[in-house]
Amino acid sequence: MLKIRDVQTSYGKIAALKGVSLDIEDGGLTSLLGPNGAGKTTLIWTIAGILKAQAGSMKINGEDILGLKAHQIVSKGIVTVPENRLVFPEMSVTDNLIAGAFSRHRDKGGIESDLEDVLTRFPRLRERADQLAGTLSGGEQQMLAVGRALMARPKILLMDEPSTGLAPIIVEEIFEIIGRLRDEGRTIFLVEQNAHMALKYADRFFLLEQGKVTFSGTPGEVDEKEVLERAYLGARKAG
Repeated sequence: MLKIRDVQTSYGKIAALKGVSLDIEDGGLTSLLGPNGAGKTTLIWTIAGILKAQAGSMKINGEDILGLKAHQIVSKGIVTVPENRLVFPEMSVTDNLIAGAFSRHRDKGGIESDLEDVLTRFPRLRERADQLAGTLSGGEQQMLAVGRALMARPKILLMDEPSTGLAPIIVEEIFEIIGRLRDEGRTIFLVEQNAHMALKYADRFFLLEQGKVTFSGTPGEVDEKEVLERAYLGARKAG
């Protein structure tokens, strides 16, 4: 569904992505692993149109999207669940969810139907529908961030470090939600520092080290211990 070829993104003179190429296939969960500083979030931001790539190509179903602005990327069906949730704290849960459908503002009936579906999917959000998002727990805010993204009817769901700052029991719950989305046939691109959990749910994965994809495969066909070492430490330290 999404083909990324030789993408290069820099922060000033510092090259963060040094020619990244990978495919996000239609359906299932593709995970991007790598140590801190490898460029994982930079790739998410580049795909989402928040950062501008200096070179390369990105195509969704054959249509080139490199260089489009963030709201144009959303309109193409690529929607991000950002790291640290980034909900609107002074808005209610309901208003946060409706904000996720901003690109569909003329589809009032569809938005109302999708809002009901999201509240059914996340009963705790229904219980807190009128509550300010900033008063929710971390796990509830993560559910809200996922629900808000679903309101945009994504073709591809980009998830950036969904376990950040959450207690282990809540991490399990969030990954169960991700697993259900995958089982529904949704296309998910997951960046996650918790490599063990990511490999548990991934259909395929890529390893990013120092701004380059160094390995790809499917869980079970490779030595998970080596992958975990490289995901946390990088090839040089792990070797």
